[in-house]
Amino acid sequence: MSVHGRSGRPSGTTQARTFGRKDRTTVTDAQCRTAWQLQSLLISYPDEQLAPRLPLISGVSAALPESLGDPLARFLAYASATPPVTLAAEYVATFDHHKRFSPYLTYFTHGDTRNRGMALLGIKHTYRRFGLILDDAELPDHLAVILEFAAAHPEPGRQLLTRYRAGLELLHRGLCDSGSPWTDVVDSVTATLPPLRSRDHDRIAHLAAAGPPDEAVGLDPFAPPEVISQGDLRR
Repeated sequence: MSVHGRSGRPSGTTQARTFGRKDRTTVTDAQCRTAWQLQSLLISYPDEQLAPRLPLISGVSAALPESLGDPLARFLAYASATPPVTLAAEYVATFDHHKRFSPYLTYFTHGDTRNRGMALLGIKHTYRRFGLILDDAELPDHLAVILEFAAAHPEPGRQLLTRYRAGLELLHRGLCDSGSPWTDVVDSVTATLPPLRSRDHDRIAHLAAAGPPDEAVGLDPFAPPEVISQGDLRR
């Protein structure tokens, strides 16, 4: 993923927040930014550059709070024990062949509709305000891209993750049901966010039951050409 060459190192003051998926764990903004950077790398397509980075990623993740670092440690153990070619094939089989495991978060709330195109345009405009310009081959709602952005710009990044929390939770549910090792990466992501509220649970349950919306007949194409390009795969 091209944006992984961008600077996203934690800096500045830290602020303690209470997050946690299953328990309430106090983490700092700096720890969230570090976690988001690692999660972004691990939820991306595992190219030939990942394997040499695994020891460094493992060392950094070990310093994170348990709620963030333990799930990453489980995935890193799996990735380290799996041949790179096999890991890459498993990634493709998981994320490219099943929409239930789509890493493109707006898909879960908008489907392949014109509304999704407008949502993608809004995300791109957010990125541009902070100096992030994506390649034409990249869609802005890929979880790895949002996490990379959040690592560099925590407040707007956290807002994007919260806005599309329903998609994140449905992705997590699908991965968990299938026994995917990437469940642990997404589990670590959710641990950086506030606990779900009652209305969040209701919305997730509705989307899970109804599925992504379909486009109505007669609508224009769902996104302007500057938002969607033909090369939308992230490998």
